[in-house]
Amino acid sequence: MSETRVKTPYGAWSSPVSANMIADTTVSLGEIIADGEDLYWLEGRPSEGGRVVLVRNRNGTVQDITPSDYSVRSRAHEYGGGAAMVKDGTIYFVNLRDQGIYRQAEDEVPRLLTGSETDRFADMVIDRTGNRLICVRERHGQDDVVNALVAVSLVSGEATVLDGEHDFVSNPRISPDGKRLAWLSWDLPDMPWDSATLWVADLTLNGTIGSPVHVAGGASESVFQPEWHPDGRLVFSWDRTGWWNLHAWDGQKVSVLVARDAEFGFPQWVFGMRAYDILPSGDIVSAYSRGGLWNLLRITGDSICEIETPYTDIAGVRALGNQVVFIGSSALQATAIVRCVPETGETTVIKRSFEQVIDDADLSVSEPVTFDTTDGAQAYGFYYPPCSAAHLGLEDEHPPLIVRGHGGPTGSSSASLVLAIQYWTSRGFAVLDVNYRGSTGFGRAYREALYGEWGRADVDDMVAGARYLVAQGKADPQRLVIRGGSAGGFTALAALAFKDTFSAGASLYGIGDLMTLARDTHKFESRYLDQLIGPYPEAEQLYLERSPINYVDGLNRPVIFLQGSEDKVVLPNQAEAMVAALDVKGIPVAYVLFEGEGHGFRRAENVCRALEAELEFYGRIFGFQPADNLPGLEIRNL
Repeated sequence: MSETRVKTPYGAWSSPVSANMIADTTVSLGEIIADGEDLYWLEGRPSEGGRVVLVRNRNGTVQDITPSDYSVRSRAHEYGGGAAMVKDGTIYFVNLRDQGIYRQAEDEVPRLLTGSETDRFADMVIDRTGNRLICVRERHGQDDVVNALVAVSLVSGEATVLDGEHDFVSNPRISPDGKRLAWLSWDLPDMPWDSATLWVADLTLNGTIGSPVHVAGGASESVFQPEWHPDGRLVFSWDRTGWWNLHAWDGQKVSVLVARDAEFGFPQWVFGMRAYDILPSGDIVSAYSRGGLWNLLRITGDSICEIETPYTDIAGVRALGNQVVFIGSSALQATAIVRCVPETGETTVIKRSFEQVIDDADLSVSEPVTFDTTDGAQAYGFYYPPCSAAHLGLEDEHPPLIVRGHGGPTGSSSASLVLAIQYWTSRGFAVLDVNYRGSTGFGRAYREALYGEWGRADVDDMVAGARYLVAQGKADPQRLVIRGGSAGGFTALAALAFKDTFSAGASLYGIGDLMTLARDTHKFESRYLDQLIGPYPEAEQLYLERSPINYVDGLNRPVIFLQGSEDKVVLPNQAEAMVAALDVKGIPVAYVLFEGEGHGFRRAENVCRALEAELEFYGRIFGFQPADNLPGLEIRNL
């Protein structure tokens, strides 16, 4: 193959991975739901303006269930999740436009069950005994937001509060006999991965609950995804050992089901997250993460058996009869809804996030890397070399490197096939996707290594990763880019303001002013920075010292800002303040505001525009001509 490849400057390679391909033909897959033999899932479709559709697979026939004028998406916690459930063919879903709960009987139009301008709902489960829907309600008043666990009558739509004593609740689950309810709660300033408590209470005949019993979790301990076992035990993931491991409660005591230095859970940023499920036989099939790679296992009694699959990223595990279905991906396989036979590991793809066939020769396969960083610590990441079936780099040239920071900052990077990464590697960029300190998947201690150090430890890890690849001759030290979205955008801006390693940066709805974030953000994250920075306003000086907006004198590198006009998590004024500061200094800066977009871009035209603007920005900053026909970009001071 090398004899047929043309030597071309890095960044100027033609690529089969277009921005239009990513924007128009890729769907996001999530929230797998099983109802008898029927399988449902949610698809987010940029080609339909970001609309989210419930899709059903019945006997191999795939059909859209959500009518065209509805979109299945909750805005509870702003990030949503848990927006749909199905029981005996009847669908209950939260509609994006009005946040009401709708009931959709088979082959009928949706009918509003409950909702108002002030209420948002999520995480629904049917209580057949009480003929009601138990779920989370988030009520927005003039001056406050109140979250509660409520029971919604399926007759009148009237809601009764079951637990209104905590700042947040989630994961209502009803026991197989219908007599007990389990749920999680947590309170500010904690996030659910800091401290989350598991409760169980009797469901009474008058529609209320009995006195809650504390099962597990609490201060500095997090519980994730409670599920009732057919034998009456309550199964859940608990990190009391420093790792989210599976446990079970028999009504009297808690026992460990599996104990490993591995994560059987996720940071609960959205409702409805799942790592495992329980088969009718009582076997538990669970995904777990070790070293940033996901695996699958089965627990039968006291026996634990690994399930070999070709997937390295696994989530949303759901039992479907005696099989399981999950969302899986790997280095050469895009995200897909996958059916798996636990006994053999045999897998079948039901739905792919995109269907275009890309030659493996054009796909960059990630390489796990570990590198030394500050304070005697190590950090992790996935390195993607430039890769093309048609092009080679010039002999006297090293590739530009994009160092990516994920959001959260409790998120994580994976080794999966991501077209948004292949977009760059197929054009001649190298990419380093960093799991900096604070990332999930490496135990609680690694996650908490960022506490009090956000804007420092994560920045140090990004810098260390870039220098590691430069030292290995895999990146051009004069063309190092740092980019990130949301919390990753903050890390990128902080690295540009406080370090001199990077040549340029991209901030996608990123944070420039921590003071503004602490004052203006929504309830779910209103005290998040207490852990990451320090209590506000007591630690105000730290907020000032860590905010890139206050140190534009140190910011002497070009930056592109991509921002949604309706972002309620990171308001547009943060990006605009940074743009103005760079403009005054005469530093090259570009700003693209996407009208109607929130925290992240969902519409196809905006996904496409964001990628192409970023590519054009790098081309003009670094002096190469992209092979793409780009629409043009205003770059001030260039």
